[in-house]
Amino acid sequence: MDTTASTLDEVKALVATTLGISGRLDSMDASTGLLGSLPELDSMAVVELLTVIEERFGFEIDDADMSADVFETVGTLAAFVDANRP
Repeated sequence: MDTTASTLDEVKALVATTLGISGRLDSMDASTGLLGSLPELDSMAVVELLTVIEERFGFEIDDADMSADVFETVGTLAAFVDANRP
């Protein structure tokens, strides 16, 4: 099983659900921009999304690991999840 593809799909779904943009889920892919591209992704939404990711994937995100690069695209966020999940 390709875990990267499934992680990408799960991260897309979490982003869409958390931000309340499920109607745009089908148009999202790895290159879909996040920070600066989605007006729904404000600082509070980032915190909420990180909490959802921690709960779903079973790892704790260290503040030191967070940067704007992680939230550049859906793909960079999925890669971060893959690199940190147990």
